[in-house]
Amino acid sequence: MIEASLGLLAMLILAFARVPLAIAMGLVGFAGLWWMRGMNPAMASVTSTVYESGFEYTLSVVPLFILMGNFVTRAGMSRELYRAAYTLVGHFRGGLGMATVMACAGFGSVCGSSIATAATMTKVAYPSMKEHGYSGQLAAGAIAAGGTLGILIPPSTILVIYGLVTETNIGKLFAAGFLPGILAVVMMCMTIAYLTWRNPEMGPAAERSSWSERFNALKDVWSVAVLFVVVMGGIYGGVFTTTEGAGIGAFGAFVIAILRGTLNVRVTLEILTDSARTTGMLFMILVGALVFANFINFTSMPSDLKNLVSSNNISPMTVMIAICAIYIVLGAAMEELSIVLLTLPVFFPLVVGLGFDPVWFGIIIVLVVMIGLISPPVGMNMFVVRNMLPELSTMTVFKGVLPFVYTLIAVLALLVAFPEIALFLPRALKL
Repeated sequence: MIEASLGLLAMLILAFARVPLAIAMGLVGFAGLWWMRGMNPAMASVTSTVYESGFEYTLSVVPLFILMGNFVTRAGMSRELYRAAYTLVGHFRGGLGMATVMACAGFGSVCGSSIATAATMTKVAYPSMKEHGYSGQLAAGAIAAGGTLGILIPPSTILVIYGLVTETNIGKLFAAGFLPGILAVVMMCMTIAYLTWRNPEMGPAAERSSWSERFNALKDVWSVAVLFVVVMGGIYGGVFTTTEGAGIGAFGAFVIAILRGTLNVRVTLEILTDSARTTGMLFMILVGALVFANFINFTSMPSDLKNLVSSNNISPMTVMIAICAIYIVLGAAMEELSIVLLTLPVFFPLVVGLGFDPVWFGIIIVLVVMIGLISPPVGMNMFVVRNMLPELSTMTVFKGVLPFVYTLIAVLALLVAFPEIALFLPRALKL
């Protein structure tokens, strides 16, 4: 217990000193194994982790989904999704904000990246909201919060990383994200409706679209629907594995981008380079996390935490609420992937030991990460929106996202109270 506590403290010190996460976790994990087991066993453990991770077939799902997301972003699908949502709900008070959330959900379902979704939808949705007199506060809040849906609605990079680290079935995790994702979309739209009910000037109604305009707009999003149905339907229908589905999705997004005329040799090379760079970063972080997890698992911390809970008759739900609170506090001060990979070696054995479903816990983790993405002071989505909209002050963006922080906390509370919201679909599909 003492060794693990000192390791966690060293990790936090290095993290706040801005040492790259992969290096910090790898160094602490290696030093801890060296201290407890000696140089040769520590070297053997680290080299084995690096080798096995590099040749792990299931890890190929990460670059393939990243590549699919990059092709989707360059194909310009976001504009069609926003236009379709705009024609359906734009005539309501706050309707453009609701359309932004809905478009973020659709785009995130094939992009898989929260930051990419927020950045793309800032370019697409903000000019329209500004033109119709929306307050910068509501516009920024809707874009930043809607962007977080990219990591909950599958495919999700965070869910893939969680599944790989904890050896949880990625197909089950993807299925478990559907209903919570829909719930988050509905509650965000309700939040916008409430805000514009209290202050109609924040989000005036736009003009009503005709039914022909709506049908034409919906026809434009066929490529997104087809790509999503083929990839997810194939995975859940048992036609191909998650890794194969990622490959088919990347190829499908590539074909769609070609058909839309958005690719040339230079752009394709940029997409491949960016995907390789992102994949390399994630793999380094993942290897560092696995080295650190080996150290934590070798200590007595996981069993000591379970014994502490059982000896003091603490209810499992109380423990889960405390873990969620810790994640929310950390989310306001640290980068989200760092939090997940830093804490999983400690919390995951405890959660599973208390009888909680690892698939459900994965969705809980993603929701807490979503809250962190829009929580001051370092919510990544907030700063993406702020940097792309220099005319808005940081305080305006902060005020805009706060109602959505409360909304996501409410979604989190519902999932903690009713785990079936996440577990119903995986069980119904018998995954």
